[in-house]
Amino acid sequence: MSARAQHLTVCEGKAQGTYYIIKYLHTDTATLQPRIDSIFNVIDQSLSLYRPGSLINRFNAGTQVQMDAHMQAVVTRALQVSKATGGAFDITVKPLVDAWGFGVVRPAWQGVPPADTLQQRLQRTGYHYLQVKGRRLRKRRPGVEIDCNGIAQGYTVDVLARFLEQQGIDNYLVDVGGELRARGHNDRRRTWSVGIERPATDQGNEPVPAVLPLQDRAIATSGNYRRFFDQGGTRFAHTIDPHSGQALHNNIISVTVIARDCITADGFDNALILMGVEKALAFIQSHPQYGLEAYFIYKDREGNTRERYTEGFKQLIAAKKPRPGIAGTGPHFYSFPRIWTNFSQYANAILYFPG
Repeated sequence: MSARAQHLTVCEGKAQGTYYIIKYLHTDTATLQPRIDSIFNVIDQSLSLYRPGSLINRFNAGTQVQMDAHMQAVVTRALQVSKATGGAFDITVKPLVDAWGFGVVRPAWQGVPPADTLQQRLQRTGYHYLQVKGRRLRKRRPGVEIDCNGIAQGYTVDVLARFLEQQGIDNYLVDVGGELRARGHNDRRRTWSVGIERPATDQGNEPVPAVLPLQDRAIATSGNYRRFFDQGGTRFAHTIDPHSGQALHNNIISVTVIARDCITADGFDNALILMGVEKALAFIQSHPQYGLEAYFIYKDREGNTRERYTEGFKQLIAAKKPRPGIAGTGPHFYSFPRIWTNFSQYANAILYFPG
């Protein structure tokens, strides 16, 4: 199929509490939008805590459930990430997420939960309380509830990517709420690229944009800038430590993770941000089988914004230098991570993080 005969198609809308933008090249100009919306609907029927009667809600309200293919794939990968990270990522964290006010069920209090409440909810938190036999998911302890929001969005990106490939589409960029996966090239025959706003190296200077080539890879982010509250001079973010029950309040602003697929990037980003910079970098180096590369923005002891990254991420940044004028281009604006979706000659999507 001639690349010159292919046309750029853009599908966009709202789903899973966020936006999505899908760009692809194909000879057929008919839109895939209805089928894409149908995929979101089917996944929500399985994994959405906001969809009454969804499989995940039926499991949380009962003792077991017969999983569909979507739920089985997500739960299986979630348990793999949990075991690999020693439980730093854990989908049974839902009671704690609710206690901190970041979940579907709003608590009676505001701010930091009572200590005894956290201790009680920790008693039913732990991925080892889940038992999988075939497609049957069972609870090993009453009161266990799961929340797959920390990995389901990345999974959705992968499902959409596979759907495009099944239609014979080899060149695409899938973006669901800032979790992205790309293959091939754009309509200018250039590798898809993602722009990241890096923190300024000197106080008062403007942030420095970097552009990453994204080919046959996925990228996901986690940070303290999306959902949080401030209390007593401390910022508490929506990422919950399954071991302590505490909401994230370390010095990491964000972590960006690149992997071969988006469910892997999305699953590990939460665990890495809880580990802290040094332990996270050591984990990535000692677990090459997951193909992870990561970039951290954090505050040092003096309160200065700093960055660290794996060697592979450093090479990606160096591979594609931005030109003046990249920042702020494009017509579409969204909340963090901020993404402009125009086809500028510099980047196809630009992720902006606080400096």
